[in-house]
Amino acid sequence: MDRLIYTAMSGSTQALEQQAIVANNLANASTTGFRAQLATFRAVPMAFGDGSSINDDTTRTFVLSSTPGADYTPGPIQQTGNPLDVAIQGPGWLAVQTADGGEAYTRAGNLHIDENGQLVNAMNQTVLGNGGPVSVPPGAEITIGKDGTISALTPGDPPTAVVTVDQLKLVNPDPQTMTRGDDGLFRTGDGNPADADPAVTLAPASLEGSNVNPVSAMVAMITNARQFQMQTKLLENADKNDQSANQLLSFS
Repeated sequence: MDRLIYTAMSGSTQALEQQAIVANNLANASTTGFRAQLATFRAVPMAFGDGSSINDDTTRTFVLSSTPGADYTPGPIQQTGNPLDVAIQGPGWLAVQTADGGEAYTRAGNLHIDENGQLVNAMNQTVLGNGGPVSVPPGAEITIGKDGTISALTPGDPPTAVVTVDQLKLVNPDPQTMTRGDDGLFRTGDGNPADADPAVTLAPASLEGSNVNPVSAMVAMITNARQFQMQTKLLENADKNDQSANQLLSFS
């Protein structure tokens, strides 16, 4: 009885945790540059003893959730006409500065200029260039090239007076070394800043959408709900069997 109860309990707990991951993905189906979080189950046998002897008996197998990482499949790119919007074509990341002064990476390219004249993202995090935080001249007309070059034209100046302000820091570290933080930003596994990669290209005046498939996410939610119902049903059956066993023992 103990085996059934605890096995079903661990299964229902992990089904709820995976449901939370799927729900978060679905909630971000329209978030710019969002990368879906992946999750799966794994079986963990539990045995008497310390597991060092072949005589240790496996009494039950628990279920634990495993989060292998994120889905790095590119999302759809849509033109917006906004000169400050950029979408990364293929692999790569935009570098931003976090609140603690560190460096993190995102695919969300919906940028704007704040009151201090700095280029920031939608979360008001400073966008980094090859020379550090990107600052632009007040009132200047900004354009961003495919290689991340930021050009500025001061009002009243001729088109030939365009000046290069900076170049966006575009990186492309190994996805297997990337980790997602609670703030939704990605970081390298060792915490060190990644080197700029000139091979990363942008689609100017465009934004990349989320790579979450809403239909697949809805199917996954239904599947997790069914799994949870099955596990709770096993718990109910175990409780009924336990009560029946107690009644039989009381008659003896």
